[in-house]
Amino acid sequence: MEKGNVLASIRKNIEDHVGDKVTLRANSGRRKVSVNSGVIEKAYPSIFVIRLESDTQRKVTYSYSDVLTKTVQLVFAV
Repeated sequence: MEKGNVLASIRKNIEDHVGDKVTLRANSGRRKVSVNSGVIEKAYPSIFVIRLESDTQRKVTYSYSDVLTKTVQLVFAV
């Protein structure tokens, strides 16, 4: 499968879940992995925003290529 098509399908999948709860597993480098839960707030053409449900209510942004390279893994709540 072509890389552009894969990124487009990842973006479409995330756009379809805007407003949904998600569990986020992010590789922070140096063998550090952070696991958070949050809500997908917005999806832009090259990035998406997740509002974390921690006490600080901070937001994080990732690119769709982060999902493709498995730097970020999303598990959608059922």
